Amino acid sequence: MTARNALSALADKAGPAARPASSVIVGLIGSGIQASRTPSMHEREADALGLRYIYRLIDLDRLGLGIDALPELLASAERMGYTGLNVTFPCKQAIMPLLDELSDDARAIGAVNTVVLSGGRRVGHNTDCSGFAEGFRRGLGDVPRDRVVLLGAGGAGAAVGHAAFQLGVGRLGVFDAEPARAVALAGQLNARFGAGRAEALSDLAPAMAEADGLIHATPTGMAKFPGLPLPAALLHDGLWVAEIVYFPLETELLRTARARGCRTLDGGGMAVFQAVDAFRLFTGVEPDAERIQAHFASMIAG
Repeated sequence: MTARNALSALADKAGPAARPASSVIVGLIGSGIQASRTPSMHEREADALGLRYIYRLIDLDRLGLGIDALPELLASAERMGYTGLNVTFPCKQAIMPLLDELSDDARAIGAVNTVVLSGGRRVGHNTDCSGFAEGFRRGLGDVPRDRVVLLGAGGAGAAVGHAAFQLGVGRLGVFDAEPARAVALAGQLNARFGAGRAEALSDLAPAMAEADGLIHATPTGMAKFPGLPLPAALLHDGLWVAEIVYFPLETELLRTARARGCRTLDGGGMAVFQAVDAFRLFTGVEPDAERIQAHFASMIAG
């Protein structure tokens, strides 16, 4: 299926009567996203606010497309009157050259998860950063954070790395399966937050032994990528562990960490608060964060 046909099929599902000029039509582009709770969070909040809101999944795996389809997906979304797009793995960095403008956070982070389409322009934002920060404040706001390890230096890792320093982390060790990505992110963080505060790690063990906390920002633990992202022996009872994966909410990392006496934070807070910020960008309307959080919890419980 071509990118244009994929978007046309999604639009046709809504039906012409369901797409008045005042509708907000958005989509999520990513791979393996059929279980995403994001559409329901957006649409339920829009219903509560009296907005006509349509949210479609644009699953590259389901459509047989790769990230090389991004240019045509963006163009097709514009032609069909989409208000904007959320973007997830593996597109958060690949989409950036296709945009006309970036928010300050998106530019500094080097990753985009929200694109607003308006007036013929494509404006990229990053609500992963603000979403993670708010979830962390609510769930682990009192933990020590002098030395923290960040596992994963992709688009999501970049966002939470920036959030970590905004949250008051003293020093951040960055580890990635591709060492060059860890080096690049550490350099980017040092340029923004101060020389020497971030370091690319070549060996996790000594850094984990000294760390106050671990932030996990890789796809490992998702339904599509089960398992642990690091050896269980590196987890210790003096550590807190913050996860960004939210489906499943209870990842193997969180189960193992709790069994070893760690305080933990699941990825639900980041999922909720990035959606809150994206909804505001798409609609210009202030959503009720507590209501969205309650709806998210009900979906997980169900």
